[in-house]
Amino acid sequence: MKHSYKTCGTCSRQIEIEVEDGVIKSVEFMGGCHGNLQGIGALVKGLKPEDVISRVEGIKCGNKPTSCPDQLAQALKEIV
Repeated sequence: MKHSYKTCGTCSRQIEIEVEDGVIKSVEFMGGCHGNLQGIGALVKGLKPEDVISRVEGIKCGNKPTSCPDQLAQALKEIV
């Protein structure tokens, strides 16, 4: 299942997520720090959404109340 999530409060604008059989197949961020966000996508591939949520939810970027990893957690919460 593919899912699009419009981010809020981050440099990235959108996250494209594909989950199949309860496992993350791919994550792609639009905008933001390209290298870091490619790294996040590679690190979460093959993991269960619940595991990623528990690891990255609540991470902040500087003085912002959220971050790209936190927005990924919010997107995954919509899926599970």
